[in-house]
Amino acid sequence: MDIQLGRSKTVRRAYGIDEIALVPGGRTVDPEVTDTRWTLGGIERDIPIIASAMDGVVDVDMAVRLSNLGALGVLNLEGVQTRYDDPNEVLDRIAAVGKDEFVPLMQEIYSQPVQESLIRKRIADIKAKGGIAAVSGTPVAALRFGKAIAEAGADLFFVQATVVSTNHIGPEGQDTLDLEALCRDMGVPVVIGNCVTYDVALQLMRAGAAGVMVGIGPGAACTSRGVLGVGIPQATAVADCAAARADYEKETGRYVPIVADGGIVTGGDICKCIACGADAVMIGSPIARAEEAPGRGFHWGMATPSPVLPRGTRINVGSTGSIERILRGPAKLDDGTHNLLGCLKTSMGTLGARTIQDMQNVEVVVAPSLLTEGKVYQKAQHLGMGK
Repeated sequence: MDIQLGRSKTVRRAYGIDEIALVPGGRTVDPEVTDTRWTLGGIERDIPIIASAMDGVVDVDMAVRLSNLGALGVLNLEGVQTRYDDPNEVLDRIAAVGKDEFVPLMQEIYSQPVQESLIRKRIADIKAKGGIAAVSGTPVAALRFGKAIAEAGADLFFVQATVVSTNHIGPEGQDTLDLEALCRDMGVPVVIGNCVTYDVALQLMRAGAAGVMVGIGPGAACTSRGVLGVGIPQATAVADCAAARADYEKETGRYVPIVADGGIVTGGDICKCIACGADAVMIGSPIARAEEAPGRGFHWGMATPSPVLPRGTRINVGSTGSIERILRGPAKLDDGTHNLLGCLKTSMGTLGARTIQDMQNVEVVVAPSLLTEGKVYQKAQHLGMGK
C-alpha cells in the first residue's frame, strides 16, 4: 500500500525480520524428516547457512570445519588472511585495542597490499584440508585477481560490495567490472551481492549470477544505514528479490538461489528469512561467537577499514561454544543462538514444511509484538528473549 510521505513523495511500507511472524498451518511434520538441503553453484549443502566473509568469522580452518559440518564458510580475499603471511599477530592487535584507537588501527592494518601469492595459498590450503573453497572479493578484486582465483581452484566466488549493479558508472578511463562477462568467462560459479530490490536482483540473475545476496546494512557490526541512510528492512528485501527469482525462473527455466545476508542472529531469524523466500542465510556475528572463530570473541564488518569513510565497528560478541554446538547442537543457551539447524528443523516441523521450498510458502503475518508479547519477566530479568 502506497503512503503519501509528502506532496512530492509517495512511499511504501517495508518490514524487518522482527516485525513478522510465521503462521502454523493445517499439518505438522516430525523435525527428523524435514529436509534442509539446498544447492549453490552445483554444490549441495545440508545446512542452509553461510558464514560471512569477515576476518573475525572465517579463516582457513573455520572454512574447513564449516564444510565438514554441512554448511559453508566464505574467506575474505581482501582481509588479513591475504595481506599477512601470519595474520595471528594482527588479529591479536585488533582484539586488544581500545575503542577510540580501533578505526585508525584497522586503517593501518588494511593499508598493506593484498598479495596474489597468499590468495592462491589460502585457496590451496582449504582444498588440501578437504574444505569447499568459497571466497569473496569486491568488484575491484574481481578485476585484479579473478584469473588467479580461478587458477587456484576456488569452488565459489562471491562478488560483494555494499551495493552491486549491472549498470555502474565509473570515472572516465577507469576499468569497471562487467558482471556478465565475469559470470560467463571465469569458470567458477559467481555469487553476486548485495542488493535489496526486485529490479536489481533480476538484472544480476540475467547477468548469470549463480546466486544473489540480499541485504544492505542490517549486519550487527555494519553502520552503512547510519552513515549512508541506505537500505531496505530484510523481510521486504528478501520477499522482493524472491519474486525476481520466481519471474526469472519462469523466463529461463533456471533457478537462482537467494541468500539473505545480515541482521540474522537467532534461529527464529533464519526461519523467517527462509519463509520470506530465501534459500539460505549468510551470518557473521553468530559464527564469530564460536570458540574456533579467528576474531577472539570480536566481530567487525568488511567496510570498517575504509581509509575514507568507515562503515562498520567492532563489537564484542564473546565466545559461547564450539562451531558444532552453534550449528548442530546440543544447545546450552535458551535464546536461539545454539543449534541453529535444530531451530530451523523444529520450526519447519511446527509449520508443516518438509522442505526449504515448503518453508518458503508458509503464511507470514505482520506482528510487531511477536518478540515482546508476554515477555515482561524475561525482559526485566534479562533472560531468554529478554537478554
